[in-house]
Amino acid sequence: MSQTVFVSQQEVPDLLPMAECIEAMRGALAALARGEGIQPLRPVMWLPEKVGALGMMPGHLGSIDTMGIKTVTVFPGNAGSEYDSHQGTVMLFDSGNGQLKAVIDATEITAVRTAAVSAVATDLLARPDARVMAVLGAGVQGASHLEAIPLVRPIDEIRVWSRHPERAARLASAGHDESEVRPVDSVAEAVAGADVVCTTTASREPVLTDDLLEAGMHINAVGSSVPFAREIDSAGMARSRIFVDRRESTLNESGDFLMARSEGAVVDDDIVAELGEVLIGTHAGRESDEEVTLFESLGLAIEDIAAADLVYRNALERGAGTRIEFGGARHD
Repeated sequence: MSQTVFVSQQEVPDLLPMAECIEAMRGALAALARGEGIQPLRPVMWLPEKVGALGMMPGHLGSIDTMGIKTVTVFPGNAGSEYDSHQGTVMLFDSGNGQLKAVIDATEITAVRTAAVSAVATDLLARPDARVMAVLGAGVQGASHLEAIPLVRPIDEIRVWSRHPERAARLASAGHDESEVRPVDSVAEAVAGADVVCTTTASREPVLTDDLLEAGMHINAVGSSVPFAREIDSAGMARSRIFVDRRESTLNESGDFLMARSEGAVVDDDIVAELGEVLIGTHAGRESDEEVTLFESLGLAIEDIAAADLVYRNALERGAGTRIEFGGARHD
């Protein structure tokens, strides 16, 4: 009987280095754009009063001959508690025989691959000389973006803002090897003169507004992945050239986009391109130093599968994880 590899939350970070994950995300998004992936819309089951949700994210990547599913719970109210807001598993299956190859903690995968995709977007869309970054939100994604973005741009100044100043101070105090990191008291102070802005909050109302946007900015809009919450106001969306991970997902799930559309600020055709289309050269990215570019990040199953596959391969190479005979043998 074949064995399934189980990888714990504590093991994932060593098996999913950010730089390697960024390259895996490039490959996955490009494969999707070339038609080498299957990416259905994710069904989401919400609990009463929308206090939490269970999402199911299946997908297939022909480029690595793997199919998989992430099951993830999302509880925004966990912020500041002992529990992460995103918890779950990624399961990988062999697409030739259906064998369950791996079960991997999804909390760390989500943390790393989300920021890695933002790094891909930043590399494609931010000005080459971008040096100042603003991080709005000081939770898990704030920390991950602080690590990821300087890997693709020569960032030397990072400003961190949070509605909870103590969290911004704590994140800033962790520092960064190549950048000066400091907490600030307001969104306006964080984004003034910033070249890259990462919104990583759990806000349901806009935290970044059009009056704060400046020519040449690139924005990674990360925190809003449901239709009823947004971080960017309608005027800001209308001002920006909008890039997405997947058009279908944006038109069904993105609060930033859907609320702006309902207010008449944008239309579907205002989505310029998917990142994968820019990667394979079928659409242009940034076209001038003055335009504001915005990447609307929702998260895709193929990203989780590519990240989990990297974890799985590194675990096999290093003898990490726990191997269990888990089933799948034929019954005669």
